Amino acid sequence: MKPMTISPDLAVVVGKGPMPRSEVVKKLWVYIKGKDLQDPKNKRNIVADEPLKKVFGGKAVVNMFEMTKLVSKHLS
Repeated sequence: MKPMTISPDLAVVVGKGPMPRSEVVKKLWVYIKGKDLQDPKNKRNIVADEPLKKVFGGKAVVNMFEMTKLVSKHLS
């Protein structure tokens, strides 16, 4: 996996890059679980705090599959 450049908004959540996509996703889950941002009724949904809303394009709730697509926009 080649290291990718991380947008400033995503860097707030996962740290400064560059890092491989797999590492970004891993750190994203550490952040989500550390701040207890999973919907307790449906663990597939992530309830965004302010830094994550910037990464998720302003959305308050996204499912884990949509999350991967939204995070890709912050990697180059």
